[in-house]
Amino acid sequence: MIAHLDGTVSSIAPDGAVIEVGGVGLLVQCAPGTLARLRAGERARVATSLVVREDSLTLYGFADDDERNTFELLQTASGIGPRLALAMLAVFRPDALRRAVAAQDLAALTTVPGIGRKGAQRIVLELAGRLGRPGDGSPGAAAAGPSTAAGADPWREQVRAGLVNLGWQARDADQAIAAIEPELLVHAGAGPDAPVGGAAGADAAAAAEPAAGTVDVAVALRAALRVLGRA
Repeated sequence: MIAHLDGTVSSIAPDGAVIEVGGVGLLVQCAPGTLARLRAGERARVATSLVVREDSLTLYGFADDDERNTFELLQTASGIGPRLALAMLAVFRPDALRRAVAAQDLAALTTVPGIGRKGAQRIVLELAGRLGRPGDGSPGAAAAGPSTAAGADPWREQVRAGLVNLGWQARDADQAIAAIEPELLVHAGAGPDAPVGGAAGADAAAAAEPAAGTVDVAVALRAALRVLGRA
């Protein structure tokens, strides 16, 4: 098993990145939140999981070991393969997923593209008690590098690419970004101590949390997915 990669990011695509290690470029499939922490030309360390199939070897990359371990555990549930497990981690951080499963929050689980009500019920039934409690996973999300994207255009394009890669139409992605953008930019300018209201406001504050004037792409993506889930 390849447990992690530590090397220079050669290129970044909507669904993965090429990381050069010892002169060899390795393609790593990643969730948008992990990709948001990578910068082309910079060194990065990502936790990895190698999925072996009869006709392919696919390497998946994660911000930290907890995400990687959650990804592997998700695939032990019926009907969940690596692509769907990755989509779940695009919508939820591991602790948020643990809370949703522990609370049997089917509405939250069905916000993941490809998971219906029956699939959510199966996940709760098969994984309850196995994902651990919130806070059980190791931190270290910063291992993959910075978590923010400076300026408006970079974060907007990364969120749009992430939504399209998860199966949403570009038109729907643009509408969701337009819906969350005002509060995101307000809180990015005001900083994390600005007052917020409701779930959307909490998402906006979280997205601005790393530093005033920046937008956390991973949190912005989750906020957009919540908007799309309510549509």
